[in-house]
Amino acid sequence: MRKADAAYRAGQAALARKDLTEAQADFEQVTRLAPQAEQGHSALGAVLVNNGHMHEGIRELEKALAIKATDSTAQMNLAMAYQQTGASEKAIPLFAKLEAEARSQKHVLPSYVLAGYARSLAANQKIELAIAKMKAALANDSQNAELHDELGSLYAQQKEWSRAQEEFATAISLNPNMATAHLHLGLVVRGQGGENWMSELERASELAPEDAQVAMELGNALAAEGKDDQAIAVFRHVLEKNLNSIAVSYQLALALQRSNNVQEAIALLEKVIAAEPKNAEALTNLGMALCQAQQAKAAVPILQRATSLEPESVTAHQNLAAAYVQLSQFSDAATELHQALKLSPDAPQLHYNLGLALKMQDDAAGAIPELETAQRLDPSAAEAPYLLGILYMQNGRYEEAAREMNLSLKIHPENGEGWATLGSIYDKLNKLPEATTALREAIRQLPGQPDPHLTLAAVLVKQNQSGEAGTERKNAAELMRKNMNRQRAEVATNSGNSALHNGDVEGAVAQFHDALSYDASYSKAHLGLADALDRQGKTTDAAVERQKAEAAKIADAP
Repeated sequence: MRKADAAYRAGQAALARKDLTEAQADFEQVTRLAPQAEQGHSALGAVLVNNGHMHEGIRELEKALAIKATDSTAQMNLAMAYQQTGASEKAIPLFAKLEAEARSQKHVLPSYVLAGYARSLAANQKIELAIAKMKAALANDSQNAELHDELGSLYAQQKEWSRAQEEFATAISLNPNMATAHLHLGLVVRGQGGENWMSELERASELAPEDAQVAMELGNALAAEGKDDQAIAVFRHVLEKNLNSIAVSYQLALALQRSNNVQEAIALLEKVIAAEPKNAEALTNLGMALCQAQQAKAAVPILQRATSLEPESVTAHQNLAAAYVQLSQFSDAATELHQALKLSPDAPQLHYNLGLALKMQDDAAGAIPELETAQRLDPSAAEAPYLLGILYMQNGRYEEAAREMNLSLKIHPENGEGWATLGSIYDKLNKLPEATTALREAIRQLPGQPDPHLTLAAVLVKQNQSGEAGTERKNAAELMRKNMNRQRAEVATNSGNSALHNGDVEGAVAQFHDALSYDASYSKAHLGLADALDRQGKTTDAAVERQKAEAAKIADAP
């Protein structure tokens, strides 16, 4: 016991010198020499916890209290250790006992202990009590910015926004460089629809540029504002420092997917799923990204896994249907859409998609009611009445077809195909002036399409305007000639690119020249020829071809 006492005093002296390593060694000696002395276990437990050895420290503190249940220091250290390791349900009784004892002795617990008590209560969803304890902690330490920030977060959980905002602002006034307080203030102001919230998030990011949570919140806020380019930059930056962060990888993938950078999104989503194979949401998004990349065959098994893991996910069923549509498996698509509609019967897009799938199976009788339902549920959408117009026309219901097509074009007038279809419908109804007007609008919107010219020519003949009809037929013939030449140019250019890929530079040059003989304004042929000329060392000629390609692109621009 004398040796144990000497070791205990040596440990206390080491603590006074802040030499935790020496203190730990001394207190370990105490527990070996006097295993029934609670002071040794209590002191060793406190030092172990301080050194980050939480579980070992908790074990020693539990031993101390098993020997002497009234050791308040051990109780306090054990309660804090439980709270820090997430064992809040074990911490709460100890904190309550400490508070009762302090009250009986007419003193208050230290602010850091009260804050730990509040955190434990909050972790157990006892927010009102947590707020009371955090306020008590602040009563002892009113200049503590971190505690104000934590109190604000508790108010935010209770949706007491003004109080939360006040606490976050106080935290910032006490510590202007506190990133989390700026982050929390920005989120609360945003949630209330206030202004300048983005500046708070940006300030948080400036103060903690490597903080993944701050970057996530800023990136998500930018994405919600439709600023995916900025969000992508934020997510990329934080991912450079947190390469293994699945959460950041996922948010970056979603932003890239929305920005049509599909291939990179697919790679990141595959990384997420490798880490979280049962993440149905990520599987659903990967399936959709594969569809966007025209890889529906690969998407189907991914989306089938998503629907298996989360059969109540409307989006998963809808995306699987889209994949089936790409593969022309319209019956399978209809099955998935029927399942989705059981889950969300009032979703207009689902009714429209089902109507489209049924139309593609030549099931007009099944498609029309679905499209009518879609139109009723969302009268502002142009797609359902457009498709209804086509179906009604195909079924000889021309008056109804004209009505639906007019409704669609009123909502979305920039639809050249729609105007051409409406012109044909009016022609069937013998409403020739209306047909002429619609077809001229179609020609304006589709200057490269010959069919509206041909239909208009037929309509003009019926109105005894043979001269104008002849002009329209000539226009159609010229467009058909141009289109044929463009197709020939595309075929020759593809052959040139293939030859270039295989190292046949001379053959490639010949193919590109052939393409330009068919259509001198085909920019891809000029670019291919430029690449081939570069391979031959004719850099000046290559530069000329690239200039011609740029000029052709400008000429082709609408």
